[in-house]
Amino acid sequence: MVKIVKVGNIKIGGQNLVLIAGPCVIESKDLILRMARSIKKISDAYKIPFIFKSSYDKANRSSMGSFRGIGLAKGLNILKEVKDTLNIPILSDVHCQQDIEVSARVLDVIQIPAFLCRQTDLLLAAADTGKVINVKKGQFLAPWDMKEVIKKIESRQNKNILLTERGASFGYNNLVFDLRALAIMRELGYPVIFDATHSVQLPGAHGSASGGERKFVAGFSRAAVAFGCDGLFLEVHEKPDKAPCDGPNMISLKQLDQILETVVKIRKDLK
Repeated sequence: MVKIVKVGNIKIGGQNLVLIAGPCVIESKDLILRMARSIKKISDAYKIPFIFKSSYDKANRSSMGSFRGIGLAKGLNILKEVKDTLNIPILSDVHCQQDIEVSARVLDVIQIPAFLCRQTDLLLAAADTGKVINVKKGQFLAPWDMKEVIKKIESRQNKNILLTERGASFGYNNLVFDLRALAIMRELGYPVIFDATHSVQLPGAHGSASGGERKFVAGFSRAAVAFGCDGLFLEVHEKPDKAPCDGPNMISLKQLDQILETVVKIRKDLK
């Protein structure tokens, strides 16, 4: 039995499919507000509960020259404005322990990046907030290894946990998506989200930046929903090819609309 995790009025882990979406990183307030409004309009049209995602700081970039975002204070202010203006829950990555306390004042979901999913002190500090914690499974972990991650968070009496699959390392500069991971992690008792955009990433493939294979996002999304995930994580940008971060694996608003139209039909057929 999978636990139902609540984010505000949104229930994750039941029959409904949740959408976590937004640009990879905060570039400006205007862009973030435009994107949040546009994604909300699309998700509302398909009656899919929506959690907005964007990162105030992406600390795990390929090179020193990579764009990381606009920083903690400015980023959280923008995310709070999105939350208050549009009345939608907010998710963002937290990379370091000292950001936890201030981030928790704004975020509804604290996301632990894949590379940091075994960082015990970071997990415990996030768990201590009582917030929902979304842990991305590291590319280097087997899905069953996530049970130890769960134990760390549960040790702080926090059972508001989401697990996200985002592919596994497959040789150099490549990831592979194994559908079995969704079922295996779901057997650990918590809702499982599928990150369709990072699962097509090609880490470091461009030398000083990561590449990606956007053409597979739609197919992976359909497969994951048909196989039985509780939500989709999709990074979306109005102009993906011009985005300063993760552009090759982000999708456009038009592509988001097409994907949601299809997965809603799949979910309906499964019911």
